[in-house]
Amino acid sequence: ARIISGVVQNYVWKAEGILPSASILGSLVEVSVYIFGGLILLQTFGVSIAPILTALGVGGLAVALALQDTLSNLFSGLHILLSRQIKVGDYIKLSTGEEGNVADISWRNTTIKAMSNNMVIVPNQKIASSILTNYDMPDQELSVLVAASVCYDSDLEQVERITVEVAEEVMASFMGGIKDFEPVVRFHTFGESSINFSVVLRAKEFADQYMLKHEFIKSLHVRYRQEGIKIPFPIRTVYTKQME
Repeated sequence: ARIISGVVQNYVWKAEGILPSASILGSLVEVSVYIFGGLILLQTFGVSIAPILTALGVGGLAVALALQDTLSNLFSGLHILLSRQIKVGDYIKLSTGEEGNVADISWRNTTIKAMSNNMVIVPNQKIASSILTNYDMPDQELSVLVAASVCYDSDLEQVERITVEVAEEVMASFMGGIKDFEPVVRFHTFGESSINFSVVLRAKEFADQYMLKHEFIKSLHVRYRQEGIKIPFPIRTVYTKQME
Protein backbone atom coordinates (compact mmCIF):
# COMPACT_ATOMS: atom_id res chain seq x y z
CA ALA A 1 0.00 0.00 0.00
CA ARG A 2 2.81 2.39 0.85
CA ILE A 3 4.59 1.64 -2.42
CA ILE A 4 1.42 2.23 -4.45
CA SER A 5 0.75 5.39 -2.43
CA GLY A 6 4.22 6.70 -3.25
CA VAL A 7 3.86 5.89 -6.94
CA VAL A 8 0.46 7.62 -7.15
CA GLN A 9 1.69 10.73 -5.33
CA ASN A 10 4.75 10.95 -7.56
CA TYR A 11 2.66 10.58 -10.71
CA VAL A 12 0.06 13.15 -9.64
CA TRP A 13 2.78 15.60 -8.63
CA LYS A 14 4.53 15.39 -11.99
CA ALA A 15 1.37 15.31 -14.10
CA GLU A 16 -0.79 17.85 -12.34
CA GLY A 17 1.41 19.79 -9.97
CA ILE A 18 -0.77 18.87 -7.00
CA LEU A 19 0.73 19.08 -3.53
CA PRO A 20 3.76 16.79 -3.45
CA SER A 21 3.98 16.68 0.34
CA ALA A 22 0.32 16.59 1.33
CA SER A 23 -0.17 13.56 3.56
CA ILE A 24 -3.91 13.39 2.83
CA LEU A 25 -3.26 11.97 -0.64
CA GLY A 26 -1.05 9.18 0.65
CA SER A 27 -3.50 8.31 3.44
CA LEU A 28 -6.44 8.02 1.06
CA VAL A 29 -4.49 5.83 -1.36
CA GLU A 30 -3.31 3.51 1.44
CA VAL A 31 -6.82 3.11 2.88
CA SER A 32 -8.27 2.42 -0.58
CA VAL A 33 -5.60 -0.21 -1.29
CA TYR A 34 -6.26 -1.99 2.01
CA ILE A 35 -10.04 -2.04 1.49
CA PHE A 36 -9.98 -3.24 -2.11
CA GLY A 37 -7.16 -5.68 -1.35
CA GLY A 38 -9.17 -7.19 1.50
CA LEU A 39 -12.28 -7.55 -0.66
CA ILE A 40 -10.32 -9.20 -3.47
CA LEU A 41 -8.68 -11.57 -0.98
CA LEU A 42 -12.06 -12.60 0.45
CA GLN A 43 -13.48 -13.20 -3.02
CA THR A 44 -10.42 -15.32 -3.88
CA PHE A 45 -11.18 -17.61 -0.94
CA GLY A 46 -14.79 -17.97 -2.07
CA VAL A 47 -16.34 -15.57 0.43
CA SER A 48 -19.25 -13.61 -1.04
CA ILE A 49 -18.57 -9.92 -0.74
CA ALA A 50 -22.10 -8.77 -1.68
CA PRO A 51 -23.38 -8.90 1.94
CA ILE A 52 -20.22 -7.16 3.07
CA LEU A 53 -20.74 -4.35 0.57
CA THR A 54 -24.35 -4.00 1.69
CA ALA A 55 -23.29 -3.85 5.34
CA LEU A 56 -20.61 -1.33 4.48
CA GLY A 57 -23.19 0.82 2.73
CA VAL A 58 -25.58 0.85 5.69
CA GLY A 59 -22.77 1.21 8.20
CA GLY A 60 -21.19 3.93 6.12
CA LEU A 61 -24.35 6.02 6.30
CA ALA A 62 -24.42 5.75 10.09
CA VAL A 63 -20.74 6.60 10.33
CA ALA A 64 -21.19 9.57 7.99
CA LEU A 65 -23.89 11.02 10.24
CA ALA A 66 -21.75 10.52 13.34
CA LEU A 67 -18.61 11.97 11.78
CA GLN A 68 -19.98 14.97 9.90
CA ASP A 69 -17.23 17.35 11.05
CA THR A 70 -14.47 14.85 10.31
CA LEU A 71 -15.81 14.09 6.83
CA SER A 72 -16.28 17.80 6.20
CA ASN A 73 -12.60 18.35 6.95
CA LEU A 74 -11.67 15.38 4.75
CA PHE A 75 -13.57 16.64 1.70
CA SER A 76 -12.39 20.20 2.36
CA GLY A 77 -8.83 18.89 2.25
CA LEU A 78 -9.51 17.16 -1.06
CA HIS A 79 -11.05 20.36 -2.41
CA ILE A 80 -7.95 22.33 -1.40
CA LEU A 81 -5.78 19.72 -3.10
CA LEU A 82 -7.66 19.56 -6.37
CA SER A 83 -8.44 23.28 -6.70
CA ARG A 84 -4.72 24.11 -6.23
CA GLN A 85 -5.61 27.24 -4.27
CA ILE A 86 -2.68 26.57 -1.97
CA LYS A 87 0.19 24.09 -1.96
CA VAL A 88 2.83 22.97 0.48
CA GLY A 89 5.45 25.71 0.83
CA ASP A 90 3.12 28.61 -0.02
CA TYR A 91 3.04 31.60 2.33
CA ILE A 92 -0.58 32.32 3.23
CA LYS A 93 -2.47 34.63 5.58
CA LEU A 94 -5.98 33.87 6.84
CA SER A 95 -8.64 36.49 7.49
CA THR A 96 -8.42 35.55 11.19
CA GLY A 97 -4.78 36.66 11.27
CA GLU A 98 -2.86 33.38 11.17
CA GLU A 99 -0.05 33.38 8.61
CA GLY A 100 2.97 31.33 7.59
CA ASN A 101 4.19 28.66 5.18
CA VAL A 102 1.94 25.66 4.52
CA ALA A 103 3.79 22.67 5.99
CA ASP A 104 1.25 19.92 5.31
CA ILE A 105 -2.37 19.19 4.43
CA SER A 106 -3.64 16.06 6.19
CA TRP A 107 -7.07 14.40 6.13
CA ARG A 108 -8.24 16.67 8.97
CA ASN A 109 -5.95 19.70 9.33
CA THR A 110 -3.76 22.09 7.44
CA THR A 111 -0.50 22.78 9.26
CA ILE A 112 0.99 26.27 8.92
CA LYS A 113 4.52 27.05 10.06
CA ALA A 114 4.55 30.61 11.40
CA MET A 115 7.61 32.87 11.16
CA SER A 116 7.97 32.45 14.94
CA ASN A 117 8.77 28.77 14.17
CA ASN A 118 5.51 27.62 15.76
CA MET A 119 3.04 25.30 14.07
CA VAL A 120 -0.54 26.54 13.62
CA ILE A 121 -3.07 23.73 13.17
CA VAL A 122 -6.19 24.81 11.24
CA PRO A 123 -9.11 22.48 10.37
CA ASN A 124 -9.46 22.05 6.60
CA GLN A 125 -13.06 23.23 6.79
CA LYS A 126 -11.88 26.58 8.18
CA ILE A 127 -9.29 26.90 5.41
CA ALA A 128 -11.86 26.13 2.70
CA SER A 129 -14.37 28.68 4.04
CA SER A 130 -11.87 31.37 5.03
CA ILE A 131 -10.80 34.41 3.05
CA LEU A 132 -7.06 33.96 2.63
CA THR A 133 -4.21 35.65 0.83
CA ASN A 134 -1.70 33.43 -0.95
CA TYR A 135 1.52 35.42 -1.33
CA ASP A 136 2.96 32.82 -3.71
CA MET A 137 0.22 33.18 -6.34
CA PRO A 138 0.42 33.84 -9.20
CA ASP A 139 4.17 33.77 -8.42
CA GLN A 140 6.49 34.29 -5.45
CA GLU A 141 7.68 37.78 -6.40
CA LEU A 142 6.33 40.46 -4.06
CA SER A 143 6.08 44.24 -4.26
CA VAL A 144 7.52 45.89 -1.15
CA LEU A 145 6.43 49.39 -0.10
CA VAL A 146 8.70 51.52 2.08
CA ALA A 147 7.33 54.76 3.53
CA ALA A 148 9.68 57.76 3.72
CA SER A 149 9.62 61.54 4.07
CA VAL A 150 11.84 64.59 3.54
CA CYS A 151 11.80 68.22 4.64
CA TYR A 152 9.81 70.83 2.73
CA ASP A 153 12.95 72.63 1.57
CA SER A 154 14.26 69.50 -0.19
CA ASP A 155 14.76 69.35 -3.96
CA LEU A 156 12.21 66.66 -4.86
CA GLU A 157 13.86 65.87 -8.19
CA GLN A 158 17.12 65.19 -6.36
CA VAL A 159 15.31 63.15 -3.70
CA GLU A 160 13.64 60.97 -6.33
CA ARG A 161 16.85 60.44 -8.30
CA ILE A 162 18.96 59.50 -5.28
CA THR A 163 16.26 57.27 -3.79
CA VAL A 164 15.95 55.33 -7.06
CA GLU A 165 19.74 54.97 -7.28
CA VAL A 166 19.94 53.56 -3.75
CA ALA A 167 17.02 51.20 -4.41
CA GLU A 168 18.68 49.87 -7.57
CA GLU A 169 21.98 49.32 -5.77
CA VAL A 170 20.33 47.47 -2.87
CA MET A 171 18.23 45.20 -5.09
CA ALA A 172 21.28 44.41 -7.24
CA SER A 173 23.43 43.47 -4.24
CA PHE A 174 20.81 41.71 -2.10
CA MET A 175 20.10 38.06 -2.99
CA GLY A 176 16.38 38.44 -2.24
CA GLY A 177 15.90 41.43 -4.54
CA ILE A 178 14.80 41.43 -8.19
CA LYS A 179 17.79 42.92 -10.00
CA ASP A 180 15.99 43.92 -13.22
CA PHE A 181 13.05 45.57 -11.45
CA GLU A 182 12.84 49.35 -11.82
CA PRO A 183 12.08 50.86 -8.38
CA VAL A 184 9.40 53.52 -8.20
CA VAL A 185 9.13 56.66 -6.04
CA ARG A 186 5.72 58.28 -5.57
CA PHE A 187 5.13 61.45 -3.54
CA HIS A 188 1.65 61.37 -2.05
CA THR A 189 1.12 63.59 1.01
CA PHE A 190 1.92 67.02 2.42
CA GLY A 191 2.53 66.19 6.07
CA GLU A 192 2.72 68.51 9.07
CA SER A 193 6.48 68.88 8.76
CA SER A 194 7.38 66.76 5.74
CA ILE A 195 6.57 65.67 2.22
CA ASN A 196 5.74 61.98 2.37
CA PHE A 197 6.34 59.39 -0.33
CA SER A 198 6.50 55.65 -0.92
CA VAL A 199 9.24 53.60 -2.53
CA VAL A 200 8.25 50.41 -4.37
CA LEU A 201 10.82 47.60 -4.33
CA ARG A 202 10.55 43.99 -5.48
CA ALA A 203 11.45 40.88 -3.45
CA LYS A 204 11.82 37.30 -4.67
CA GLU A 205 9.51 35.91 -1.99
CA PHE A 206 7.56 36.96 1.10
CA ALA A 207 10.30 36.32 3.67
CA ASP A 208 12.85 38.38 1.69
CA GLN A 209 10.96 41.65 2.13
CA TYR A 210 12.14 42.23 5.71
CA MET A 211 15.86 42.07 4.96
CA LEU A 212 15.32 44.05 1.74
CA LYS A 213 13.65 46.87 3.72
CA HIS A 214 16.40 46.66 6.34
CA GLU A 215 19.22 47.09 3.83
CA PHE A 216 17.40 49.78 1.85
CA ILE A 217 16.63 51.96 4.88
CA LYS A 218 20.24 51.74 6.11
CA SER A 219 21.67 52.62 2.70
CA LEU A 220 19.16 55.41 2.09
CA HIS A 221 19.90 57.00 5.47
CA VAL A 222 23.64 57.05 4.74
CA ARG A 223 23.13 58.50 1.24
CA TYR A 224 20.72 61.20 2.43
CA ARG A 225 23.28 62.34 5.01
CA GLN A 226 25.99 62.47 2.33
CA GLU A 227 23.76 64.51 0.00
CA GLY A 228 22.49 66.85 2.74
CA ILE A 229 18.89 65.67 2.43
CA LYS A 230 17.16 66.04 5.76
CA ILE A 231 14.66 63.59 7.19
CA PRO A 232 12.29 65.66 9.36
CA PHE A 233 11.01 64.92 12.82
CA PRO A 234 7.72 66.18 14.29
CA ILE A 235 7.83 69.77 15.52
CA ARG A 236 5.49 71.09 18.19
CA THR A 237 5.15 74.70 19.30
CA VAL A 238 4.03 75.07 22.90
CA TYR A 239 2.56 78.35 24.15
CA THR A 240 2.57 79.01 27.89
CA LYS A 241 0.47 81.63 29.58
CA GLN A 242 2.00 83.36 32.57
CA MET A 243 -0.44 83.80 35.44
CA GLU A 244 -0.44 87.20 37.12
